[in-house]
Amino acid sequence: LVGLKCSQKSLEPKKLALYIAILFCVCSTGIPFLPLHQLCRFCDLRLSSCSGAGTCMSNCNITSICLQAFEVCVAIWRKNETGFSIETLCHDPSKPLYGIMLDDSRNATCEMKEKNTTSGMAHVCSCNEEECNDKLLFSPIINKPPDDPLVYVILVSLLPLLVMGIVVVGMLYWYRSYRQRMLNQEWESSMKKRKPKAGGLDCSDACAIMMDDDRSDSSSTHANNLNHNTEPLPIDLDLLVGKGRFAQVYKAKLKQTTSEQFETVAVKIFPDEEYASWKNEKDIFSNTDLRHENILHFLTAEERKLEKQYWLITAFHPRGNLQEYLTRHVISWEELHVLGSSLARGVAHLHSDRLACGRPKVPIVHRDLKSSNILVKNDLTCCLCDFGLALCLDSSLSVDDLANSGQVGTARYMAPEVLEARLNLENIESFKQTDIYSMALVLWEMTSRCEAIGEVKEYEPAYGSKVREHPCVESMKDNVLRDRGRPEIPDTWLRHQGVAVICATIKECWDHDPEARLTAHCVAERISEMEDELDKLSSRSSSAEKIPEELKIPMEVEIPEKEVKITEIQDIIAVDCSVSDKK
Repeated sequence: LVGLKCSQKSLEPKKLALYIAILFCVCSTGIPFLPLHQLCRFCDLRLSSCSGAGTCMSNCNITSICLQAFEVCVAIWRKNETGFSIETLCHDPSKPLYGIMLDDSRNATCEMKEKNTTSGMAHVCSCNEEECNDKLLFSPIINKPPDDPLVYVILVSLLPLLVMGIVVVGMLYWYRSYRQRMLNQEWESSMKKRKPKAGGLDCSDACAIMMDDDRSDSSSTHANNLNHNTEPLPIDLDLLVGKGRFAQVYKAKLKQTTSEQFETVAVKIFPDEEYASWKNEKDIFSNTDLRHENILHFLTAEERKLEKQYWLITAFHPRGNLQEYLTRHVISWEELHVLGSSLARGVAHLHSDRLACGRPKVPIVHRDLKSSNILVKNDLTCCLCDFGLALCLDSSLSVDDLANSGQVGTARYMAPEVLEARLNLENIESFKQTDIYSMALVLWEMTSRCEAIGEVKEYEPAYGSKVREHPCVESMKDNVLRDRGRPEIPDTWLRHQGVAVICATIKECWDHDPEARLTAHCVAERISEMEDELDKLSSRSSSAEKIPEELKIPMEVEIPEKEVKITEIQDIIAVDCSVSDKK
């Protein structure tokens, strides 16, 4: 009976035929009659023309009897790059489906709700009526209010009160703004006669902290003392500089209360519906152990209830993110060395379970590491930003807590085990290893724009020519899992000794086996230890320039010797890294 499916064009006659066929089979075989289970549309996954608005039909022409009596009808609508699809099936509501629980299984109709499943965002509904998953309702059912004259009388009576309330609120808001301006004027006029209070931090202090954007300790030290007042900081939004999935980033002016001067800050604004993302990033930034020169400097967080917005106020870096910088600039070997080492140090600090002083620290994984989430400071060092998807690897987290974190990040930069949803939840190091894979792709992007590799092409992100501009998870699975593909490293890149070591590091970091990847600490040490070799390389290059052209040895003779030297350097560094990891 479970496997019995029938094609139907008209509903009621086919149901009758289905029951007669079942009764005939039972009577003819002598099998005792069992009560029928739920009847549901059951077509698995099919393409659909339903756009996800209003009311849609599943267009499934197969009716199936559910396996268990307590199973209900389920419909799942998805949107992908090529179009729309609908999946209809039976399922036990007490068990998770694609990582979510069915909380509306007692409904008589199939009301679609947007949920975050393990395969991405989808609209899901469940119901317990026969074939109720055939008709999908995307808009809530609005009951028409009763046509009662009394209702209109009440509404008309309340209208003057509503207008009066709006007027009162407007007057209070005007008075509050006027009083704030008067207080600011009194403060400025009396500031010269008053001594500053100790232990506090006003807007002037905040501006002073922002003056040097390359010193993380000063700004992070007072990050939690900036805005404990009910009044928001005097900030004027200036220019939209970035827009992501959850928030927009503005260049803004933070005014000083004692003068007309201001300092430039960055304001990340989350809408009301992205409160969870704002809170997660605020909690990450509020951790004082996050202080580091290669982590974005955090000032404060504010709840702007009147605007229904949530703000994060941080340092502003005019060079923009790494993706924008690489698009506009071809970098030298020295700049590649600085950018790469600072990136590795920032990731190493996130992953570390101890501070430099030896005090324990909770490790943090970024989970969305990419070139657009890395800022370039004025000294050409990197600092990590956008911790909306970051996760604190607290020892109190259970395996279930880690499992509920879901498949997050940007598909292009997802590690193979994330694409395949096979993270080892028993070992928190597996989360760090996904960041290492993403960091390797960013290092490749840096190297592809370095003049030391020879011919430098236009900037493109990792896998740029192999996938679309915004690839989906399935597309990346084909490239990374099925084909075991990685961004190309031409042989011409290896002619430079320093770049050869960087490339060897990249290959170890994007290894398909997570356990074989280097740690961020090892990568930082490896890049920093190349400084001595860089000095030797520079001196040899200077000497080579003085040799007349006719005395130079042909390249065919020099290549084998150079390759041996590169191998020796890599072997030495690999030994040093293994020793450091054991420590």
